[in-house]
Amino acid sequence: MTYHYHDETLIKNLPEDSVFVFGSNLAGTHAGGAAKTALLHFGAIKGAGRGWAGQSFAIPTMNEHLQQMPLSHIQHYIDDFKIYVKNHPKTRFFITAVGCGVAGYKVEEIAPMFRGIAHNVIFPASFHAFVEKTLPKLSQQLLQTIFQDTIIFHDDPTTAIRQLPLSEAEKSLAIIAVNTPMYPCDSNGRDRSYEISDILNTLNHKIFQFNHSSEDSMIFGGAILALLELYQINEKDFIDVWNGEREVSRPKAACKSRK
Repeated sequence: MTYHYHDETLIKNLPEDSVFVFGSNLAGTHAGGAAKTALLHFGAIKGAGRGWAGQSFAIPTMNEHLQQMPLSHIQHYIDDFKIYVKNHPKTRFFITAVGCGVAGYKVEEIAPMFRGIAHNVIFPASFHAFVEKTLPKLSQQLLQTIFQDTIIFHDDPTTAIRQLPLSEAEKSLAIIAVNTPMYPCDSNGRDRSYEISDILNTLNHKIFQFNHSSEDSMIFGGAILALLELYQINEKDFIDVWNGEREVSRPKAACKSRK
């Protein structure tokens, strides 16, 4: 079963059995973005920056001083929301791009936190690639389409990927590979620069030519690292697929660390 998605256009009303879910601050100012919409149209209450109110549900992404919360704190509030959703199976929850507006986080940092939530939710379309790992088979054609300089270093790589002649599952994969934070640190704060350097050393002059001192090379390597971890493969596997010697199917087990 897959989730439902909305096109992220501004809305002012929902059916009675639906709740508007938005990112908030703990002060409950609700002064802008989806929070203001919640205040004006869905019963959010000034001063209440967390939880259910009227036809709305607030997930804090900023503290009482209107400062960005650490991702680990946001994850805590999203985990609480997951429990609330599970306990209200007859209610539909219309989720906005929580934390991706005023709070300043990227979709690829926030959306994965919602994985595993009950299916009585409606996600923003931009969350699709990160909520559902509908991974396609990894082929030579797909790799060589994704790993182009014009895609990796595009001002808006997601938009560029959406225009590629790929299936939706392939586009979702490309968005994950290109946008997942890896260099110099991943979304958990781990320094990945040494791992990326190892990848560049292995691949250099085999299928790519890198200048290891270049930040662009490290960003490129970070996208490759994201892909290796997603499919649980190593650099040799990547080279084999790139050369058309084999294809790699979606891993059956949960993603593990690359050996």
